[in-house]
Amino acid sequence: MAQNNQSAASTSDDFVATRIEVTRIYHYGRNPRRQQNPEYDRIKASIRAGGLDQPLVISQEPGATDYVLHTGGNTRLRILKELHEETGEQRFYWVDCVIRSWSQESAVLFAHLRENELRGSLPFIDKAHAVFDAKSLLEAELSVDTLSQRQLETLFKERGFSLSHSMISKMGYAVQTLWPVMPIALSAGLGRPQVEKIRALERAVRHIWLHRQLGEESLFDDVFAELCRRYDCSEWDIQPLRHALQHEIAVESEQSEQIIHLEIDASLAGRPFEYPATFEEDSEEALQEGEPNKPAVMGEESQVSTTAPKPRAHQDAPERPVWEEESPDRSNHTIEVPADRATGARDLGSLDIPSLRRHLHATAAHLAQHHGLGDRVIPLADHGLGFLVTDVPPTELTETLDQEMLGLVSLLWWQLVACSEVTAAPVDILLNYLDESSILHRALASQDAELLFSNVWTLDPGHMGCQLWQQLNPEDWQLLLQMMETYRALKRRAFDAGFPLWDAAEGGS
Repeated sequence: MAQNNQSAASTSDDFVATRIEVTRIYHYGRNPRRQQNPEYDRIKASIRAGGLDQPLVISQEPGATDYVLHTGGNTRLRILKELHEETGEQRFYWVDCVIRSWSQESAVLFAHLRENELRGSLPFIDKAHAVFDAKSLLEAELSVDTLSQRQLETLFKERGFSLSHSMISKMGYAVQTLWPVMPIALSAGLGRPQVEKIRALERAVRHIWLHRQLGEESLFDDVFAELCRRYDCSEWDIQPLRHALQHEIAVESEQSEQIIHLEIDASLAGRPFEYPATFEEDSEEALQEGEPNKPAVMGEESQVSTTAPKPRAHQDAPERPVWEEESPDRSNHTIEVPADRATGARDLGSLDIPSLRRHLHATAAHLAQHHGLGDRVIPLADHGLGFLVTDVPPTELTETLDQEMLGLVSLLWWQLVACSEVTAAPVDILLNYLDESSILHRALASQDAELLFSNVWTLDPGHMGCQLWQQLNPEDWQLLLQMMETYRALKRRAFDAGFPLWDAAEGGS
């Protein structure tokens, strides 16, 4: 079947289709992917059998005679060069390319970041390194000393790469604090959840170290770094690190490890620590849980103070780096899914309409963020399905995608549109939430479907399987399914209650 309404971006004036010698094309030096693509052998076999199925997108720096990859393609270029060396065949020497005009190096890095993000296979540490490379480039291009997390969040969004300031903070912690002491574990695939756990553990133990006045903060930094190096391995687990930190605190404070274990638990939970009334009972429970129980070094149990040590005298806090900034108000910047992603139909059926709306918005927003569409989804608390798609995909995103990824993003955009009922809801309500200059506003106001189709690639429905279902990574596939299931649950709940979701006078129920 023919595919229709292909994006006009593919014929933009700054694109030139041509054939270039493979020896004149170079990998991008700041390529986000630092490790070999796990699909390398499969991709090589495919190219050997059928050639390159998508042209490489390349660019040429001012004054250069050769070319550099502009949007992804690093794995394919490496394979083409290998195959030409191995076979000498001309079909691996002359490469179909699309040349895009050079603007700034940051634009190239963002194009590679978007391409890798959409394919969903970039390790967390590689993405974190690339984000901070982008930070350095933007600071140089804008002639500023440093950019805050919120400034980065805004600049990234303008360049079609949605990333919250809290995620930038986590990435900064991984790059600046953990990478120097845990390169093996991070390179082996240590991801965001594990990084968050390490950060929480470090903060909890640091609090205890300072609260018990065990030494200067710089001394704790040295202890933490040394223990991270000691337990850095490809099969990383947080428990050995926690037990080692627990032992260090116990030795320095001349306290039992069980007491320190309980104190770390309290610090991780954010609650004040209280010594157990009957230490033997708590110790016995801990032994049943497999935790070590050592007698207090200070002597008899009755000698253990029941008053926590006083904190150190106030010191001027050092200026916090950008990755340590915290936001006093996270409500507008962090999207939380109210229920677990594995929420079943029975659990959804127990939620009321406002809860289902919040759940649907959170799920749709996560899915949109993962595919460069995060700024196109807004909450809609008192109308419809709980969220709204505000415009077509941004051109700075679609112009940098190859045909495969453009198809994925376009189909996903249509799924979000369908779930928010943009083309079925009362137009007079929708227009109140859309920018008058947006393509979507113009298309809805004039009822001009062609305007919409000419700006969003609309694939033949028969390509839904291979272009969307197959291409989505497991996490995003589950998000898509949950979005659909939540939509169905919300519609059922509204129907059973006789509740008009799109009632102009509705104020939520």
